Parts: sequence; structure tokens; C-alpha cells
Amino acid sequence: MSNKNRTIYNRVARLTFACSFLLSAFAWSSDHWDSVQITTVPVADGLYMLMGEGGNIGVSVGTDGTFIIDDQYAQLTDKISAALTEISGTKPRFLINTHWHGDHAGGNENFGEAGAVIVAHENVRASLLVEKSIPLFNMVKPPSPKAALPLITFKDQMSLHLNGDDVRLYHIANAHTDGDAIVYFSKANVVHTGDVFFNGFYPFIDTNSGGSIAGMIAGSKAVLDLANDKTRIMPGHGPLATKAELQAYHDMLVLAEANIRKLVDEGKTEDQIVAAKPTAALDSAWADGFLSPEVWVRIVYSGMQK
Repeated sequence: MSNKNRTIYNRVARLTFACSFLLSAFAWSSDHWDSVQITTVPVADGLYMLMGEGGNIGVSVGTDGTFIIDDQYAQLTDKISAALTEISGTKPRFLINTHWHGDHAGGNENFGEAGAVIVAHENVRASLLVEKSIPLFNMVKPPSPKAALPLITFKDQMSLHLNGDDVRLYHIANAHTDGDAIVYFSKANVVHTGDVFFNGFYPFIDTNSGGSIAGMIAGSKAVLDLANDKTRIMPGHGPLATKAELQAYHDMLVLAEANIRKLVDEGKTEDQIVAAKPTAALDSAWADGFLSPEVWVRIVYSGMQK
């Protein structure tokens, strides 16, 4: 993707991602949901990425049926299902949640009622069972109904053997949340990172759900260790990526964490740290997303205090 096209994409991402959190999904008018388009991006043989509003959806199709990774918002289920019909003609047999946020798991109830078996880290089920909030966006999620809950959970890792591939699920501790999972298609050499990776802009880190920049660094390093120069990477947000793009993101996180940590160790207050502009050297490349540098530094700092 050219720098110009990436800038355009990031500006759109900033608007849709911010609005998706700032407003409850239920507050949008039907006209808004009618305007959302689902785009299908071929990734590898039998593998696709769906882009709409919310997190990127991974799709695997083949002789064992269809399974998907994340499902965006409930209001988009019909459009997502139509896109899946064009790809495979079948309903999802399995649904993997990379974490609990509504822009990734908001369609769980619809797909669960349609017969999909939901798979996730055990902390995702725990988060869906209760009321959860994201204070930064004044967002509150009520407890999820039974049909939206994962039926199969794992602690550290698990494997699925579907559509001719060995699919590995790995828990990434305390990164974007406390329940993140990355999904690696070992034969196809494709990985879906969930929100451990925002391709091209500063990532939101849900520190109220156990997230931290240290976990994001460890998570992105784990994906780098799995990947090679031919790996196709589906990020939680942003365009389909290469290992080089993930490496640039990882390096950004490492530098930002080091700069902010130095100020913390010097005893600076949160406001003093923000005023020092510890990400100034990074902002031109990474601040064209949905979080301003000042807000992002505060998020990173808050995660260091927990």
C-alpha cells in the first residue's frame, strides 16, 4: 500500500474506529449501518479477510466448512453473512473471538444462534459473562446472552485441524486486553493478530481489561517469531500486512515504551510525561490514526501503573 493510500485508510479508520467506541452500537441510525460496506480481501488459497466497520474478520473455507475469526457488530451480521455466502455458500461452523470488544465480538449472539461454535480464551468468556466498561469512550457493555458465549475456551494454546491446515491459537497475555488470541494457519503461513497489531497507527490498549504496552510488545514479538518474509498478516485494524510492517510497529512500541518508562523512572507525573512529548519522533508516522499522541501516551502510562 502506498503512503498516500495508507494515509487515506488511516483517516477513515480513525473516524470509524473512534465513532464505533464513542457511540454505542445501538445509538447508530439504521442509515449508518445501511451505508457500511463489507470488502473481501483474498489472503491465500481458501483464506480471506473481511473489512467493514470494526475489527478485520478472518475467513477459512474448505471441505470442513467455513470458520471465521471475529464478527464485528451485530447490526452487520446480515452483510457479513452475505459476503460469506459469496465466498463459500455456507454458514460458519466455528467462530474464534480474538478478544471481547464489541467491534470484534458484537455479532456473537447472531452467529451462535445460527449454529456457530464459539471458541476463545477463557478470559473472553469471563468478560462476556459480566458487565464491562471502557471509560475512555464512556462505553458500557451489559452481560452477554448465552448464545453469545464461547462454548470452547483455552488457557495457553490450542489447535484446530480444519480445511487442510493446522490452525494454532496462542494466548497473548495482558496485551490489548487480558484475553487476546492470535490465530496462525501454519501450512498457509497466515496469521490473524486480533488487536495486538494495529497496522499503521497507534493502537488502543484497554488497560482497564488488563492490557499493557509490555504485553503488546511481547505479542507482536511472538507473531514476528512465527512469521517469515512470505507470511501474510491480518491485523486487528488496518490493511493486510507484511512481516516488515509488523516489525516497524513492534519497533515503534519498543521505542515508545522506553521513552515513557525513562520519564516514569525519573519520577515525572502523568502530565509532565505528556508535556515532554516522548513520542514526538514517532508521531509523523503513527499518529494519523484514531488516537492523538497525548491520549495514547496517557493510555500507555496508565497501563504501566497497574
